[in-house]
Amino acid sequence: MQKKLFTQIRNEWRGNVWLALELLVVSVVMWYIIDMLYCRAATYLEPRGFNTEHCYRIYLGYLTNKSPDYDPDWDVEQWRDDVLGIVERLRRRPEVEAVSLSCNAHPYNGNNSGCSLQYDTLQSSGFVVRRYMTPDFVRVFRYQGARGETPDQLAELLEKGHLLASNNIFMRRYGIPLTEIAGNGFHLDGDTTRSFTVTALQPVRYHDYEEAKWGYTVCYNLASLLNQHSGLITVLNELCVRVKADKDRNFIDNLRADSEKQFRIGNVYISDIRSFTDIRRSFQQSWSSDTQFLCAGMAFLMLNIFLGLLGTFWFRTQQRRGEIALHKINGATNRAVFARLMSEGMLLLLVITPLALAVDYVLASAELNSWRNGTTLEPERLLLCAALAFVFIALMILIGIWYPARRAMKVQPAEALHDE
Repeated sequence: MQKKLFTQIRNEWRGNVWLALELLVVSVVMWYIIDMLYCRAATYLEPRGFNTEHCYRIYLGYLTNKSPDYDPDWDVEQWRDDVLGIVERLRRRPEVEAVSLSCNAHPYNGNNSGCSLQYDTLQSSGFVVRRYMTPDFVRVFRYQGARGETPDQLAELLEKGHLLASNNIFMRRYGIPLTEIAGNGFHLDGDTTRSFTVTALQPVRYHDYEEAKWGYTVCYNLASLLNQHSGLITVLNELCVRVKADKDRNFIDNLRADSEKQFRIGNVYISDIRSFTDIRRSFQQSWSSDTQFLCAGMAFLMLNIFLGLLGTFWFRTQQRRGEIALHKINGATNRAVFARLMSEGMLLLLVITPLALAVDYVLASAELNSWRNGTTLEPERLLLCAALAFVFIALMILIGIWYPARRAMKVQPAEALHDE
């Protein structure tokens, strides 16, 4: 059967060449689309390095001298004590698991402060986000150590004055994970007069659409700076809480109801409460919209490819009703006829697949496809996306041949030959 099939394909070479060219173009386009969608999906699904479920940000405000409740004797020291008092009252609420204060630190945050980290001759590269935080911050957002340290263990290290830094902070420039050198002898911002002990963190991503590879973080204990800079604690700090999962019901409404009686200290009060679900959605709106638009465009393009390829094989099978009838007259079963038609389509696809893979490789080498992990050419990714493209096209061929062939085989051979 294989010999007859090759002979038939060779005899019909003109039509098959055009069909093979069509399959080649479709294979390359499908690979490009799948590669783009794969990179977006793989990046989105990477571990974030934090957890914002059941987390809320509480915004603080202060009364002005226009308010009848304003305390005119209020000063900076009182400001700090009032903010810390609200933190302690929140910590005592039965539904609250952890409370933290921070500066430019919480996830999905457009405010940043940068720093550099040095160890011997090693210098961090890229933008390193410096996150000032109280130790409970890592409990609120459940940071994890690169060596398996729990949030509680990381909080204890912060209390002791350790720095927490991303495990990949030296990877881009030197290829050295921080776990290999973590310990004493690190310096911040080129200040060699003071050294720190550093513990490696799992990379903390800036948002869901940025690769973990580019997420560089250094965490500094905010509480350790209070003696030097009393003005660091203000109503502008990020007050974040984690609520116990089994008690996270109507937390915002309940806290607002109690805010005036229980959470106004001096001139400081709770002005707003937002869940991190809402903060995340608002912060990532532009990236989410771009991704949705891209996915919709790629889906529309794939649908057109599907219909075009389906139509090609549908029309090709319909035109061969007479041939199908002859096969049946000569004793071929429906299964044998279907297998022959399918084998022809799949053989053409198999012939052009190596050529399509070569074109894919050239495009990836020329950096014309999507970037991920700092490159456009990853052998595993190339083969995976090419294999997925092959499967999709094979399914199109299967559907394009199966339905019209099934209808043609229901027609009596004499009737099909008469129509011819």
